[in-house]
Amino acid sequence: MTEQNAPAIVYVSYQGTPQTRFDRDYYVAHHLPLVVRSWQRHGLESASAFFPAVEASGTIAICEIRFRDTAAMEAAFAAPETPAVMADVARFTDVQPDLARAVAL
Repeated sequence: MTEQNAPAIVYVSYQGTPQTRFDRDYYVAHHLPLVVRSWQRHGLESASAFFPAVEASGTIAICEIRFRDTAAMEAAFAAPETPAVMADVARFTDVQPDLARAVAL
């Protein structure tokens, strides 16, 4: 399997302190479903949220989004629905998300 045909995984992380505004309930109940609705038709396979077990400065949330392949990821990020996904971030946090693409070793 070539890297182009391998699943594409993107980690979206949010950094802050325990005082940073981050509405977990909104994120799980509204933002992740918006991501799935917006990108599933382009090849999104899953979106999962993770939160640290203990509140401390650093990572306050991580989302793993998995796409069928690189072409699906690129199509989703270029989709007309993507601006609405990105605009929704302001509804649950003031933190800008960091995106990192993971590749299989």
